[in-house]
Amino acid sequence: MDRRDFLGSLAAATVLPRFTTACLGAVTQARIAKVGLQLYTVRDLMKQDFEGTLAKVAQIGFREVEFAGYFDHTPAQVRAILDKNGLVSPAAHVSYDSTGDGWDATLHTAKLVGHEFVVCAWINEEMRKTPDDWQRVCDRFNRAGQAAHDAGLQFAYHNHSFEFVPLADGRRPYDVLLEHTDPKLVRLEVDLFWITFGGGDPLAYFTKYPGRFPLVHVKDMMPKPTPDVAPDKVMADVGKGSIDWKGIFAHSSQAGIEHYFVEHDQPADPLASITASYEYLHGLEF
Repeated sequence: MDRRDFLGSLAAATVLPRFTTACLGAVTQARIAKVGLQLYTVRDLMKQDFEGTLAKVAQIGFREVEFAGYFDHTPAQVRAILDKNGLVSPAAHVSYDSTGDGWDATLHTAKLVGHEFVVCAWINEEMRKTPDDWQRVCDRFNRAGQAAHDAGLQFAYHNHSFEFVPLADGRRPYDVLLEHTDPKLVRLEVDLFWITFGGGDPLAYFTKYPGRFPLVHVKDMMPKPTPDVAPDKVMADVGKGSIDWKGIFAHSSQAGIEHYFVEHDQPADPLASITASYEYLHGLEF
């Protein structure tokens, strides 16, 4: 099941400073205080055993989770299971369609579960072909962001790689989004695999649009053997690919990153995958 099909079925970690002493003086380093998990990674396990899977996620060491569906559980049930396992859920993924009719109900559910961010995670292809299409997306996101703000929540958008393919006028859709949405109403959850796969430079965006990226998805990428390689052939557990995590996370403050969510779209063994990624990030200094 791909993300589009999955979403179609749907109706703050901080960086803590750490000080060490080098032979030539004090060196400031940082670590991720709370490593999070995007639960899409374990979606098949969640279908089979919702509560048991969340318990295993907590046992690995995760303290934050991002939902991509509640699997027929009520907001009260979800909140109780989170509390039982010492978890919080700063964010949830929702479909593009939900940002129209029914948006108020989606925001109400998010408040009940305890989310701070409501994240649109996919735009159907027929809605994003032309520059005018993307302007309509921006207008829709601004409206959704205003309603979220009025409800005490923050709206955000999660990218894939298509946002970095130039449009007919030469602009990248990701640039259109950043330039034509209100920075207070629309934030970006940058998926660091997909931006890299699509040829974007996260550090360049952090520099040009500081503070717009409170959420990141953390999954690794092997070097592309060919330009047209399928993404699932190069996606990797965090620390087993070629992305420079230290270099990226050294700019966390500039980017405004508050929450770091491990993800792998198609792991062979979901629990082994998230364990490996957690252990790498838990020990990472930058």
